[in-house]
This record gives sequence, C-alpha cells and structure tokens, in this order.
Amino acid sequence: MTRVAVLSFHTSPLAQPGVGDSGGMNVYVRELVAALAHAGVECTTYTRAWRPGLPDEVLVEPNHRVVHVPAGRFDLVKEELEAVVPEFTERVLADMAGRPADVVHSNYWLSGIAGHAIKHDASIPLVTTFHTLARVKAEGGDPEPERRERAEASVIGCADAICVSCDEEADQFLRLYGRPLGRMEIVAPGVEHAFFMPGDRNGARTALGMGSGPVLLFVGRLQPLKGVDVAVRALAALGRNDAELYVVGGSSGAEGDHYSASVRRLVDELGLTRRVHFVAPQPHHILSTYYRAADAVWVPSRSESFGLVALEAAACGVPVIANGVGGLLSLVDHDRTGFLVADRDPEVFARHTAELLADPVRAAEMGRAAASRGRAYTWSFAAARLRRLYSDVTSRALVSCS
Repeated sequence: MTRVAVLSFHTSPLAQPGVGDSGGMNVYVRELVAALAHAGVECTTYTRAWRPGLPDEVLVEPNHRVVHVPAGRFDLVKEELEAVVPEFTERVLADMAGRPADVVHSNYWLSGIAGHAIKHDASIPLVTTFHTLARVKAEGGDPEPERRERAEASVIGCADAICVSCDEEADQFLRLYGRPLGRMEIVAPGVEHAFFMPGDRNGARTALGMGSGPVLLFVGRLQPLKGVDVAVRALAALGRNDAELYVVGGSSGAEGDHYSASVRRLVDELGLTRRVHFVAPQPHHILSTYYRAADAVWVPSRSESFGLVALEAAACGVPVIANGVGGLLSLVDHDRTGFLVADRDPEVFARHTAELLADPVRAAEMGRAAASRGRAYTWSFAAARLRRLYSDVTSRALVSCS
C-alpha cells in the first residue's frame, strides 16, 4: 500500500470553504484524498492547527487521517505564516518517524517549502500542486512578495512531479517558468456528482426563499482576486429591476474586510441594496441548491488555476459566464456551455446574461451541455492519475536540486 504525507499547511481540508483562507483548495484536498483513500492509498494530511481545542488527529475514514500540527499562534494571518513553516516541518517529520510515507505531496507554496525540506530529510519523492503561482497572479494584477517567487522557484527546481489542473495551466506554467526537471502531470479536479447534478430550479428557489425573477450567482471568497465588484457592476449594467444577485462567501485575506466594505458601498451607490444579497459561507453540499436556483453563475476572477465553482455550477446544469483566464478556458465552452469574457468587462457579463434571459430554450440547451461536460470530471479519475504518478516517482531516482 502506498503511503502519502499530504501537506495542506495554511488551510485545513476540514474547514468551512469560503471562510478566511478556506476555498477551492480545501475542497480539492479533502475530496482528492478521500478518493485516494477509497482506492487503497494510505493518506495522512498534515495541516496547521488554527484554533484551540482541535484534536491531535481525526480519522476521517479508513486510510484518511488529518493531523493538526501546532505551529505558531492560532491567530496568525496568512502573511505571517511563512515564519512558522520550519516549526511545522519539524513536527511533521517527528510524526513521520512513527508513520513513514513513501511520497510527500504539498499543496500551495507554503506547503511546498515544508515538502522540499521533508523530501531531503526523509529521502522520499516530492509531488507538489501549487494551486496558484506568484508569476501567474502578477499577470492578473495581483503581485506577490519576491520571497514567494524565490520559494516557488526553489520548490520547482527540486520537485519530482508538479501537478497542474488542465492544459491551459500547463502551458502557462511552461511559458512563465520553463520545463521543470521533474514530471509535469495534469490532474484535473473532480466534482461530487451525488450533490452537484441538475435539479428543479423552482424547487431550489423555494427552498432558499428566493423570488421568481432572474437570479445571478457569485460563489467565492470576498477578495479583489475573485472580483465580486465586477459582478455588482454587471448587475447594474443588466438594467433589469427584477434581477437579483446572490453573493455566497466571506471576507478573505489582508484586504478582505476593507474590500467587502467597499463592495457594500458600491452596492448602495448603484442603488442595488434591495437586489444584492450577501449570504454567509455555506456547507459545501448546500452550494448545489444555490447553483440550481441560478439562471447563470458569474466567475469574474482575475486568475484561476482551475475554477472549481465553474465546474460545480456546470455539473448542476447552469450556464457559467466567466473571465477568460487560466483553467476557466478549459471549463467553459464559449457559446455552448456558457460564455467567456475578456478583461472582466461588466458590460459584457451583462450582455451575455441578457441573451440567456431572453432565450430560455437556448439557456436550457447550454445548461444541458454544461452538465454533460461536468460529468466528465470525477475525483476517482483524478485519484487514479495520482496513484500512477506516485508509483512512477517512487520507482525513479529523486530529482536533485537545481
């Protein structure tokens, strides 16, 4: 049985997505590790203990364990976390002395720093999934500190395999970083089809207490990167007094509270107070009801390595209108399952939405095509790709640091 030490340093797969720094990566780690466990891979996920009273470890299911690692104060903000990576790494290695692993798989750049050290200490392969990268974020207008870029370059130079989510992300990586010494593997995320499937729109709206007018939906953390301000401006540009926008998610990051306040001011300034509804982060499976209630889901992110919200919405049979970047380019077939928008233009978001609302037959066809596309993505397939990758990297010589 393959044994994998999964690192999710800065955010726990057991945390509520949409709260703080919890988001699509939480879902990714939780669901992918669960699929690996079902396939017979023994997985231990190490995450930093973020509040007092957490159990030392949680046996989620057979072969699937989460270990809470003490490292620094509980109230550290994301920008302060790099300083406690060495403490986290030391404690993970101490645990691994009694629970050895064949592979270490890091998620995000902070986990990558820890994974790099663990690779050398334990002499095991390092597989890494960055989820976001500094140079990619900079291209989207969200520059990161230089130390992050240096750390990512160091991890890239020693990783035995780097996982990306789609061809577009692979092409972007090669353009910005060149070909790595280790393997590059496309491991597309999946969707839990037991929850995320087409359903009755009126029933979903009744369950959520919504009206009968057009419903537009934004799901994600409230931070500039995700662009809920673009969604608010798109609602204003739509020019329909019966349309409502539901924003599901919470503030995130150092700018989160300030940004959330600015978005609420924008809502008031545009006279949309009664038509924009801010909804607290929801349990992941409940999001499917919100997706099914919507006429369209808006994803105006500046950058997305994949875009799990777009995939989940598509699986529910809802057209997605998204900024044409990163993994969204592979998830949305323009004019077939939804629409791609250049440069996050609110007017274009509004125009495509108006087209859908004016032609229910076409909107229904696009929803069916979206659901068909969504069915192709499963966590079990992603886990199968990773199992083969783990087998390959454990049978080869380790990549030496460049």
